[in-house]
Amino acid sequence: MKKILIIEDDISIAELEKDYLEINGFDVKLENSGMKGIERTRKEKFDLIILDLMLPGIDGFQICKELRDGLDIPILMVSAKGEGIDKIRGLGLGADDYITKPFSPNELVARVKAHLNRYERLTSKDKNQSEIIENNGLSLDSYSKRVYVNDKEVTLTSKEFDILHLLAKNPNRAFSKDEIFERIWGFNSLGEISTVTVHIRKIREKIEPDPTNPKYIETLWGIGYRFKL
Repeated sequence: MKKILIIEDDISIAELEKDYLEINGFDVKLENSGMKGIERTRKEKFDLIILDLMLPGIDGFQICKELRDGLDIPILMVSAKGEGIDKIRGLGLGADDYITKPFSPNELVARVKAHLNRYERLTSKDKNQSEIIENNGLSLDSYSKRVYVNDKEVTLTSKEFDILHLLAKNPNRAFSKDEIFERIWGFNSLGEISTVTVHIRKIREKIEPDPTNPKYIETLWGIGYRFKL
C-alpha cells in the first residue's frame, strides 16, 4: 500500500483529501504544520507528499526546498494562489505538480496515481538500465543520480538531474522548452515552460565553470537547448 503524507493546516480540507485517497487504497497521514511535516519525513518513509503552500510559520516553498534536500519522491503542491509566478517558483523548487484550489477530490486522486505510476516507471527503468554518461569532464550516473564535474560531486535536485540527463543522453539534439517540460514533468506545459528556464539556470550555476559562457548546455535562441559535445 502506497503511503502518502498530507501537510495541510485546514483540517476540513485535509480530512476530505484523506478520505478520498483512503477510499482509493492509499495509507494517508496528516500533519498541520510544515516543521512537523519535515520531521515526520525524517522518521517515516512516504511514497508521495501533498503540500499546501500557505502554512503558518514556514511556507510551502521553503518546506518544498527542505524536503527536496533529502527526498526523491513526488511532491504535489496545493494552493489557492493560481498566479503563474507561484507555479513557476513551486516547480522550480522541486515540486512535481501544482494544483490550484478549489479542485475536485477526484482530480487530486487522479494526479496522485499518475505521479506515483510515473515515478515507479522511471525508478524501475533506472534500476534496469543504469548507465554512466561522460563528456568533457562531466559524469552522470543514471542509477544513483549522481553528477560529477572534474571528479567533484555536484548536488542536483531530482528535476535538475532529469533535465541534465535528458540533454546529456542526446548530445547535439535540440530540445524545445515545451518538449523538455512535457518529458520531465509528464504533462502539457499549459504556459508553465518558464520553469524550464529556471531549472536550466540553476543547473548551469552548479555545473558550468562560467554560467554566462556555457560549456555544456547551449541556448538555441527561439528553439530551446542542447547539450554540446
